[in-house]
Amino acid sequence: MILERSRSGVHRAIFGRATVIALLVAIQAVFMIMIFDVFSKNVPYVFGGHMVFALMITLVIINRPGNPQMQLPWVIITLISPIVGGLLYLFVETHPGQRILEKRLEALYKETEKYIQQDEGVLERLEKEDVGTANMARYIRRHGNHFVYENTEAVFFPLGEYKFQAMLEELEKAEHYIFLEYFIVEKGEMWSRILEILKRKIDEGVEVRMMYDGTCAFNYLPYNYPKEMEKIGIKCKMFSPIRPVLSTHYNNRDHRKILVIDGKVGFTGGVNIGDEYINRKEKYGHWKDTAVMLKGDAVEGLTQMFLQMWNVTERKENYEQYLPGVKEKKSKDLGFVLPFGDSPFDAELIGETVYRDILDRAEKYVHIMTPYLIIDDLMVASLTYAAKRGVDVKLILPHIPDKKTPFALARGHYRQLLKAGVKIYEYTPGFVHAKIFVSDDKKAVVGTINLDYRSLYLHFECGAFFYQAPVVYDVEADYQKTLEQCEEIKLGDGKKWPLSQRIVGKLLKVLAPLM
Repeated sequence: MILERSRSGVHRAIFGRATVIALLVAIQAVFMIMIFDVFSKNVPYVFGGHMVFALMITLVIINRPGNPQMQLPWVIITLISPIVGGLLYLFVETHPGQRILEKRLEALYKETEKYIQQDEGVLERLEKEDVGTANMARYIRRHGNHFVYENTEAVFFPLGEYKFQAMLEELEKAEHYIFLEYFIVEKGEMWSRILEILKRKIDEGVEVRMMYDGTCAFNYLPYNYPKEMEKIGIKCKMFSPIRPVLSTHYNNRDHRKILVIDGKVGFTGGVNIGDEYINRKEKYGHWKDTAVMLKGDAVEGLTQMFLQMWNVTERKENYEQYLPGVKEKKSKDLGFVLPFGDSPFDAELIGETVYRDILDRAEKYVHIMTPYLIIDDLMVASLTYAAKRGVDVKLILPHIPDKKTPFALARGHYRQLLKAGVKIYEYTPGFVHAKIFVSDDKKAVVGTINLDYRSLYLHFECGAFFYQAPVVYDVEADYQKTLEQCEEIKLGDGKKWPLSQRIVGKLLKVLAPLM
């Protein structure tokens, strides 16, 4: 029986649709490169003309708005091979599929604007507490269509298994609808327990929608899994399913993790649906992850984000059923909560801006957990400036990596940060997947946003920003507890690391924005 299962798994790996799709996309990519190469060798031109073309493309690249470090790899590729690099850059920048998706998302933001608005009284009270934080909230409102709320309880989960238990309890209470949006959904104990409840809730008349990222078809779920879910009554779809057509928008994944129940309860954070996230399965030692549960007005923000992403491929939505959210007055002052999303298709880096705003205005400390550290000069400047002016800046990263190359790139940043006074720790029991910022016992962010180019520039992300909320103390308390399980990295420690790791960290830094 075990042998049969093994053969079945090998057969799926070799002949499965995801494998075929990956192969076909790879063939198209190779074919394009061959065409570019043949074109470059056979079209009559003089050496000078070749260089003029390279210069023209380079000027186009460096004059486009954006981060110069995101542009540098394209400049290098173009100068090495003008025809291949130049035409590939033009293909990436002008691909119509991405533009169509961008326009659709703009329309969706406008559609939801009419259903929820900023409570100006909340913003005025925030301004009385902290003008700078109120200004950041205005920026997010103006450029992301996300709002700041009061009247919201927040519960912090220092491990994925705690979030999982709370999820099960809250799912059991669902009466009207359940929305799930996750980067990864993988079969196992966690998903089986959730699915069991969802089936019962469907029988009770609860509406269930589920969306997960299309890359799951490569490793975690069958390509036709949405159809399987439809059969049991779950409205299910993949975001940007991978098809055998070469396209640049496949680079922009839905990395969000959102669960909304009846508009009353919402979850977000780093925890996907998979057994390693709740330490039922060990991959890279102990899995350190975090999440947060919201109850109250701010759940409306998570509902809005889910509906916007869900309707990318839909043309009709009854928003009145879900927005505005449920308002239930809480008995005490719970501070301010700002759920926010980030999109790769606008000109704003909302996730990075929130992080840098915390760093640039910190007075005493900024404590950070992140699985990856592949950052641009702007983020390096904020981290080092905070440390140099006396702010206690600490970073907790994994000691057991899930991917060797990102780990090497992360360690490639250590020396510069350590020299500036940033303190770096590695979580010795295993892998850190948490994405948190906490500062000055006043501010915290719990969400999905890693400190790497993919999260900050290329993926759809989300998080919850807290100001003067009780949950901030819980986040900091967990940070201090986690530090006890970490090894502090000293300036000379890099000499002990494998030479290959140090070389990779330096050589690939220039290409990191494209990885």
